[in-house]
Amino acid sequence: MYYYLLALIVFLIDQGTKWLVVKNIPLHDSIPVIGEFFQLTSHRNRGAAFGILQDQRWFFILATLIIVVGVVLYLNRTRKAGQKLMSLALALLLGGAVGNFLDRLLFGEVVDFLQLHFQFSFFGKAVDYIYPIFNVADSAIVIGVILIFIDSIISWKNEKRGTAS
Repeated sequence: MYYYLLALIVFLIDQGTKWLVVKNIPLHDSIPVIGEFFQLTSHRNRGAAFGILQDQRWFFILATLIIVVGVVLYLNRTRKAGQKLMSLALALLLGGAVGNFLDRLLFGEVVDFLQLHFQFSFFGKAVDYIYPIFNVADSAIVIGVILIFIDSIISWKNEKRGTAS
């Protein structure tokens, strides 16, 4: 049950922060948080990560519904099996997916607002890179995917040890 509570918390934080941005920051305006490195920038995305597949609302709604059902079924299985890391990862995925799903369903677009701007020197060459604007749901999804990779590596190593002995 704790994993569903975590998914709900992710969803509520995501929706709450998006609401604050929509109500307080005009579209395309930015508020510096840490200089130019980290800004809150009001943006809308009608596509997926990095703006791909723009204006494919119904595709994303259908795909997300299928993914959410799969995540819930798998989360029930991993939770019952005591797979804590995988269950944590799936809870983060679930909360993030439902957060972005609600945006697409209600508004046809996702509210993004977290912007990172990297400026540094690499072997004497100036690097100036603005990472695509994202939101709390996106962050939860990425962290969830990273945890799935970590869990997979741990499981693979454990299986390898088990077959080697």
